[in-house]
Amino acid sequence: MAVSTFEKNKHLLSRAGFGIQFHQIADLSKKSTEEFWSQMNSKKSLKPISIVSPEDNLDYTTLAKMDANSKKEKLHKNREQNIGLNLKFFNEMVNSENQLQEKMAFFWNGHFATRVINSQFNQDLLNIVRENALGNFGDLLKAVSKSPAMLQFLNNQQNKKDHPNENFAREVMELFTMGRGNYTEKDVKEGARAFTGWGFQKNGVFFARPFLHDSGSKTFLGKTGNFNGDEALDIILSQKATAKFITRKIYKFFVNESIDESIVADLSEKFYASNYDIKKLMTNIFTSTWFYDQKNIGAKIKSPIELMAGIIRILPTKIENAKGLIVYQKLLGQMLLYPPNVAGWPSGEAWIDSSTLFLRMQLPQIWSGLRPLDVQPKADDDLEMGMGNIVQKNKNTVNDNFTIDWPKVEAEFKGRNVADILLQKKMNGDGKYIDQFSDGSIKMTIINIMSVPEFQLC
Repeated sequence: MAVSTFEKNKHLLSRAGFGIQFHQIADLSKKSTEEFWSQMNSKKSLKPISIVSPEDNLDYTTLAKMDANSKKEKLHKNREQNIGLNLKFFNEMVNSENQLQEKMAFFWNGHFATRVINSQFNQDLLNIVRENALGNFGDLLKAVSKSPAMLQFLNNQQNKKDHPNENFAREVMELFTMGRGNYTEKDVKEGARAFTGWGFQKNGVFFARPFLHDSGSKTFLGKTGNFNGDEALDIILSQKATAKFITRKIYKFFVNESIDESIVADLSEKFYASNYDIKKLMTNIFTSTWFYDQKNIGAKIKSPIELMAGIIRILPTKIENAKGLIVYQKLLGQMLLYPPNVAGWPSGEAWIDSSTLFLRMQLPQIWSGLRPLDVQPKADDDLEMGMGNIVQKNKNTVNDNFTIDWPKVEAEFKGRNVADILLQKKMNGDGKYIDQFSDGSIKMTIINIMSVPEFQLC
């Protein structure tokens, strides 16, 4: 069956961005897919997210000298800043015109996974991935590798001559560039020697400490020389395995969990030949005919962030206390800036279990005020970067937190097929059972359709 322009437009908006925004509903049938892509692909100004000032830096040497009250105040401010960064990033996903840039930043935030308490370090890394999201992968890799968040998280601050720490060298090859099977244990050891001395000053500024660097000859990925960290990364980038690993992961995230290896091989060759031009890679994906094949539409399960951002984009929503969004992020298993480990967030069916699926399907009803949130987040503050207090404080204020402008929504959806707009795949049985739980109003039709399993797909 041929895929209509209407379906292609919905597919593009859900994958290259965070879904249809309310004002785009009428254009789904009027504009061509090329027009939508041109809009998403056009260069727009990108403002850095700025919450943390240099004087707010959480320096543990200074912190240790503080009295109990000052220390408590400093840590509280740091927690507030972390939550602010999380919510600012989410707000950009929902409201920014730079949908492609923010979606790519979301991808890279999970790819270059770190989990540190220092809010300044989190802010620095967030802005690095946002600014470089559609640029050159080599530039992005080097900037991330020198960020204090990455250096601290993977212990390269402790990587010194005669006492190399292999954490960063191993993960940069296994998870960030080449993937398993494309390097040896000797490459890890020699790579670690190349990165000795890489660290940061108290203010978070990168500093290559020459007196801690191993300046001896190294044999790394088949090349021999007195390599430093930048040269080691250049050698990694010279491997075609890097282009294929990144392309494969991008394909899985943006196209389909089921990989078409022939397409990935072709894309990765072009990615390598372009010297790792991310924007060219994404253009090759989103302007291809195969991207709009029926098998790729509605083939992915929305991540929690995609689910929440998508609902708020298409339903004009006022949120009284934005911190309440953190509760939902925690309950659904995806807290922005805080991936579970260095491998990043899971994907696909890993997002769904008996408890999260139930909450996912209830979300439209809860946010519409039809039922309360009666699930409590687990208390594991060590995994929340000191944000547990904020979660606990706001968990009882989320029920009346969302106000949807239903008159505006109903006016826009009037006379339109609600299911066709909201769903990427048709409901089982053509959705006849929806009528059993509806009063016939547009509001209840929208809520009920958003509560079906098919709404979880993009």
